[in-house]
Amino acid sequence: MSLSALDLTIIVAYFAAIFGVAFYFARRRKSDTTGYFLAGRSVGWFAIGASLFATNISSEHFVGLAGSGAAGGLAVGHFEWLACLIVLLLGWIFAPFYLNSQVFTMPEFLERRYGAASRWYLTGVSIVAYVLTKVSVTLLAGSLLLNVLLGWDVYTSAIVLVLATGLYTVIGGLTAVIYTEMVQAVILIGGALALTLLGLSEVGGLDGLVAKTPPDYWSMFKAMDHPDFPWTGIVFGAPILGIWYWCTDQYIVQRVLSARGLEQARSGAIFAGYLKILPVFILVLPGVIAHALYPDVAGDQAYPAMVSRLLPAGVKGIVIASLLAALMSSLASCFNSASTLFTMDVYKKLKPDTPEGRLVAVGRIATGVIVLLGILWVPFIKVISSQLYVYLQSVQAYISPPIAAVFLFGILWSRANAKGSIAALLTGLVIGATRLIGELLHKQAPLAEGPLRWMVEMNFLHFATFLFVLCSIMLVVVSLSTPAPALSSLTGLTFRHTPRLERIVANPKLHRLNLGWSVLLVALVFILWGLFF
Repeated sequence: MSLSALDLTIIVAYFAAIFGVAFYFARRRKSDTTGYFLAGRSVGWFAIGASLFATNISSEHFVGLAGSGAAGGLAVGHFEWLACLIVLLLGWIFAPFYLNSQVFTMPEFLERRYGAASRWYLTGVSIVAYVLTKVSVTLLAGSLLLNVLLGWDVYTSAIVLVLATGLYTVIGGLTAVIYTEMVQAVILIGGALALTLLGLSEVGGLDGLVAKTPPDYWSMFKAMDHPDFPWTGIVFGAPILGIWYWCTDQYIVQRVLSARGLEQARSGAIFAGYLKILPVFILVLPGVIAHALYPDVAGDQAYPAMVSRLLPAGVKGIVIASLLAALMSSLASCFNSASTLFTMDVYKKLKPDTPEGRLVAVGRIATGVIVLLGILWVPFIKVISSQLYVYLQSVQAYISPPIAAVFLFGILWSRANAKGSIAALLTGLVIGATRLIGELLHKQAPLAEGPLRWMVEMNFLHFATFLFVLCSIMLVVVSLSTPAPALSSLTGLTFRHTPRLERIVANPKLHRLNLGWSVLLVALVFILWGLFF
């Protein structure tokens, strides 16, 4: 791809703006662990909502959502609109307990509810998940972009991206990450919208696009035997992935933990829910447009092809800047969250008397190790799925059900205990790992007929449902078979043992506004589903 002087100027201006914002806020942050890892717990709703959106939307969404859109239409957008509803659960159900407990991390909350074993499990699984999904997938998607732009190979691109993003993340902590993401959210929406509008103009508008694509591209609800998005998997399995990702994953929840109050956190989650309506129209739809315009382009090449073939000078620079914004925001979030997990849940747990300055330094070193592991995992991604976004969701289906189960039951059911929690988590670990390893082996040489092959060939969303039910049963049975947790240990951690006023907080006007905006968001999502049924 050839870039004009105007394109290069726009890209340079993007980097200047991001580094300027990052270092400005980095200078204002406190030097202690609360300042570095949680932005001093002083962030407002707009920054939280924009940061949640920018953290979630990475380069694999640009590449992967468009790729799945080109391959099969709008159905992949279910994950985006379901997220609109799941973030409401984050704001209304989970956030009150997280903020009241004043925890730094999700594993720390799990320890308070269940015990140390559950904390160690979640810490380890979360860090491994960052390597298998967030870091490696983001780097691969970004590398596809840089390969189109500059002709660089995957590893050269990955190293450059890591160095560019790591600089302000290491120096500024969560404060720099959140406020740069606020800027990046605007840039990535603007760039994606520009490409969508130009693509629609080129293809003859929405009517022209519909005429040039198969009718089933516009139906989001697929048959039960659909290989990627069966309606049963969407209805029952996808919400499980969503609860784990949006409500229990440090990568996302850390933004809510940084809020200056519960209603600010809740408003930020609701704002993010409205923003999550957009990706179907500005990320999936361009893939459908690419399918209509460029029959020679398939899968994950759809979005890069649109950028390289369609855009004029100047607009190309804006769209490339939006892609870089998506990439860097997610990488920065992952680096900071991984740093927080290792520092607060491993190092500090082992050495509780460590000075705060030392804790920050340890977190920075841990980030580098996780990034290296993510780079090494990149070549294995294509073995599992040729569609990046499907890969990302499928791997999450192997690790998320037991975690979603223990958090949900932990907050909603006071009888759940430590033994039930660890039994559910270990059951999920064994079966999820069996599925992942079996799928890798099955891709190389088909497995013999039997239970393992049946489990491996099951749609990943159906598998998530199966694993969630199994882990939930294990948690309930073991909890009821062993002594109940002490009531004194549950105060502020479950609905039954938390006074209602503590869950609402004293801001009735903002509380009513949040309730109204939440109801409207739910209505909008169901209207959209009705339009594309």
